[in-house]
Amino acid sequence: MHWLALSLICAFCLASSDAAAKRWMQSAGARELVVVRLGLSGLLLTPWVLTFALPTLPWEFWGWMALLMPLEITAMLLYMRAIRDYPLALTLPYLAFTPVLVVLTGWLVLGETVTQTGLGGILLVVFGSWLLNFEHTERLSPHALVGPLKAVVVNPGSRLMLTTAAIYAVTAVLGKMVMQWMPAEQFGAFYFAVLGSLTLLLVAISRPRSLRVGHFGVLPLLTVAGFMAIMVITHFMAIAQVEAAYMIAAKRTSLLFGMLYGAVLFAERHLGRHLVAGVLMVAGVAVISL
Repeated sequence: MHWLALSLICAFCLASSDAAAKRWMQSAGARELVVVRLGLSGLLLTPWVLTFALPTLPWEFWGWMALLMPLEITAMLLYMRAIRDYPLALTLPYLAFTPVLVVLTGWLVLGETVTQTGLGGILLVVFGSWLLNFEHTERLSPHALVGPLKAVVVNPGSRLMLTTAAIYAVTAVLGKMVMQWMPAEQFGAFYFAVLGSLTLLLVAISRPRSLRVGHFGVLPLLTVAGFMAIMVITHFMAIAQVEAAYMIAAKRTSLLFGMLYGAVLFAERHLGRHLVAGVLMVAGVAVISL
């Protein structure tokens, strides 16, 4: 399957998992959400991993995995806290900054470069995320253009998500580098199986009560974790085919799906303005795919 189609499936699954968690697990703590998003999704993928004939993996592989695991868990804790406690429209948009940061980290770690056209598409995605915050202003103006930066200062959810975006800019390129030792779809399943197991172990040691998530119900748990499992498989299958910055930019169409979920499920306002910004993001992805 083409990388763009895989990226869009990845984006939809990420937004769907976000919305399901916000809908059914509003009372959950950040650790409980991490248990479901990482731990349970890893458990769902483990039976598939057990069917693999794993290659001999060098020490470099395990060293990079040891670095990636705490970064992933930290990012997910911040991510879950942001979408649980703050409106999706004020948190999810800031993930759009990840592709810009990946331009730098991809060049530093992987030696990847983007074309001028590709960079223009990435910047369109970022600009669309800025427009999402114009609901705080009455009209467009030079003053309004810095509105998103002000939102970062005054809105804790925005700051949490910006920090998450920076961490993901690192893990995206490191994950692609480590993937060289395994096929993409197998690495995605293996990666989350290891990450999920480590997450459950750490939570069991530090706060075992957070493992008690059964009261949320089977359907909500499987929905949140199942979408995450599909997300990670399609993520690695897509990023293996194209520069990391392009794939991450396309993945950020999850913001548009998130805005739609916000309007339909949570009665979040200003959908018209959000859709205008979403069009810019989609246009940016279209430019990247040229």
